[in-house]
Amino acid sequence: MVIRNQKVRKLFSLVAITGMTFIVNNLGESMPVEAQSQPLFLSYPPDNHQTTADSIFFIGSVSPNQEVLINGQAIKLSQMGYFAPSFPLQLGKNKFTIRTQNQEITRVITKISTQPQLPEGLGFALNSLSPNQNIAKLPNELICFEAIAPYNSKVTVKLANQQLSLFPSSELMELPPNSAVLISDNNPQASPTNNKIQNFKGCTSFKQAGVFGNPIFELSLDNQTIQEKTPAEIEILSPNQLEVIEVIADAGVARTGPSTNYSRLTPLPKGTRASVTGKEGEWLRLDYGGWIKAEETKTLPDKVPPISLIRSVNSRQTNQGIDIIFPLQNPVPIAIKQGNDSFSLTLYNTIAQTDTIRFDDNPLIKRLDWQQVTPTQIEYTFNLKSDQQWGYDVRYEGTSLILSLRYKPPLTSNRGQNLDGITILLDPGHGGKELGSVGPSGLPEKEVNLVVSKLLEQELTKRGAQVYLTRESDEDVSLTERVELINKLQPTLAFSIHYNALPDSGDAINTKGIGTFWYHPQAHDLAVFLHNYLTKNLNRPSYGVFWNNLALTRPHTAPTVLLELGFMINPEEFEWVTNSNEQVKLAQVIADGITQWLG
Repeated sequence: MVIRNQKVRKLFSLVAITGMTFIVNNLGESMPVEAQSQPLFLSYPPDNHQTTADSIFFIGSVSPNQEVLINGQAIKLSQMGYFAPSFPLQLGKNKFTIRTQNQEITRVITKISTQPQLPEGLGFALNSLSPNQNIAKLPNELICFEAIAPYNSKVTVKLANQQLSLFPSSELMELPPNSAVLISDNNPQASPTNNKIQNFKGCTSFKQAGVFGNPIFELSLDNQTIQEKTPAEIEILSPNQLEVIEVIADAGVARTGPSTNYSRLTPLPKGTRASVTGKEGEWLRLDYGGWIKAEETKTLPDKVPPISLIRSVNSRQTNQGIDIIFPLQNPVPIAIKQGNDSFSLTLYNTIAQTDTIRFDDNPLIKRLDWQQVTPTQIEYTFNLKSDQQWGYDVRYEGTSLILSLRYKPPLTSNRGQNLDGITILLDPGHGGKELGSVGPSGLPEKEVNLVVSKLLEQELTKRGAQVYLTRESDEDVSLTERVELINKLQPTLAFSIHYNALPDSGDAINTKGIGTFWYHPQAHDLAVFLHNYLTKNLNRPSYGVFWNNLALTRPHTAPTVLLELGFMINPEEFEWVTNSNEQVKLAQVIADGITQWLG
């Protein structure tokens, strides 16, 4: 990705943002119009919106002296005429009429049921049979089958000359989605009672390797019987003939399970080799326990498990840090864990024959310890001289693993307003077709992000920092490109600038404040410090500090924090968000906070 230094055309002025109302046309472009010419404007929700939420908020604006009624109920306006009330939803279509003295807007919102639906006549609930995609496991591993069927049914599964009875299962508590924590409503809930359907489950295993075909589910009720064959083919792998793969992606995404719903593990460097011990659809389970998409790997002709010995470990100092070299026979899977003053690297499928490690004194690492945790798993622990880490990288050069740890930047306790020698990357969120959240006037978040980022760039540059932006105009920049730029530049710090919104069931009127998001422990202290500094010095509410698995918090080559500087959808906070004087002050305070933390 090319670093953008060209002159950028002026898209809008700070005065224009606060003095005009914005609407969004059908192309997704924002267009300013005089407030008087658009007395009633609704930015959210769109017509015919579908949701599973129990309520929906209406985000919009009107001339401040007008009364707004939604289904005959008067709603509260902010001083500038912004509103965001919530209304409950019933299953099915919900019609809302938003009315002023001389204008009316209608919205139809459909609440979709999350409960399984039975077909007409005897049958299983739609898409309820599991497994529903090809799976492969090792001998004696449990293979479980599930179905949703009418109450008091008899359900069996036929597979490879076996017949397995499925039994009604006790109802588990339903976990809310991860986004529920954003509205402080993440308590498990009991499944809604439904006397018409039941969940049926059962498990079995096979001792012999082979392909066992597709399960056939049979349902019997009231002297009627139907069968349904699933597209899933069941295979039992031979432990002596396991497929061996090599990671071909620059950083293979490893997870705790076979879908993107599962948590991320340490990315696997390009070249990593491992045996495949299970399959589910497009996902492969590797011998160390992580799952990876098949498309990020290639199959090797070798069937020998890629186990490696390791003997000596060495290091070399560079201008930016220290490289630790682990000579291996095969590139093995890894895991990384950061502590307050430690850094741990785990090598899987590795056996130590280590007698000697040379590790001279250096500015970063106090001592290296290691232990063979299991017969094929080694953990190396770097005891650090500081409790703040500044980024790391890991890669394979041939079969040797290279771990690079970065030195701290040139910091002094008397830094004052001087950021000489510091590089900072700013990422104005969204841009181009990606609007981000939209405020009551129709102003998209992407534009405020860019304004505040450029103001912050000015403030940091004044203090001597070298500042880079992932975008300098209203353009499309992918998440991948933004992350690649962080990894290429390896700045001292990186910040992604955003403004917030909520899921449909959130409270847009009463939820406000600054939130900070981090992923790697090296960014935690920075996130907490900036959060407290901004809320105190700007006298703003606190939305909270979150560990969050976001694309722009995951880069590990530098401490990286994502800032949500306020809520676009909150009527009162939107007035603060779009106030040009407050934007200037915000940029100054963020720059002061960064300077103080570095000092």
